Amino acid sequence: MTTGRPRAVVLLSGGMDSTTTAAIALAEGYEVHALSIRYGQRHATELEAARRVAERLGISRQVVIDLDLRAFGGSALTADQPVPKDTPLARIGAEIPATYVPARNTIFLALALGWAEALGARDIFIGANALDYSGYPDCRPEFIAAFAHMANLGTRAGVAGEGFRIHTPLIALTKREIVLRGLALGVDFGLTSTCYDPGPDGAACGRCEACVLRRKGFEEAGVDDPTRYAAGAAPA
Repeated sequence: MTTGRPRAVVLLSGGMDSTTTAAIALAEGYEVHALSIRYGQRHATELEAARRVAERLGISRQVVIDLDLRAFGGSALTADQPVPKDTPLARIGAEIPATYVPARNTIFLALALGWAEALGARDIFIGANALDYSGYPDCRPEFIAAFAHMANLGTRAGVAGEGFRIHTPLIALTKREIVLRGLALGVDFGLTSTCYDPGPDGAACGRCEACVLRRKGFEEAGVDDPTRYAAGAAPA
């Protein structure tokens, strides 16, 4: 059933950024189709969070693709190597960390592009952020612009002049601003999962860079973080 609204594919990991991005796309009038990817990540609890978020937001359709990037490894998220912990806040983003997954956003955006073209959608949303982030090169505006250019060179829709647009509504926001934007849109951040190394019970470690940046955002926004952290997790 069509809604009459323009369709958009939103990359939905289940974290605070992608959830806020999905809420923004809905608020802008898009019929959202959410794409989540099970890529062998150690923090696979985020996929359950993505399911909860999609259900709560009333997203038209969510597709979960299996793509096991453990075959390549090269990251603390897809190989048997430790997730960095207790990085001083001032050092986060100073260098590309071990949690960088080789070409992850290139791969994810390519999958989103394929689904968007099949759907007849011309808009793709991704929660990339280049301010309060861990320094991943595939979150920078230059990369997004280059991918959009490629998308319009390498697809039938692009060659036909229909043009794809890659939306990054959070790319220049701080975590504080993301928290406030999400809350203004009615996002329930208690449904989201951010931690790169959660415990067997899903509790966030509180010490990886993702947890530190999340806590920073809520503290600076003056809002309680609804995340369930592991007992004894050090404060950000």
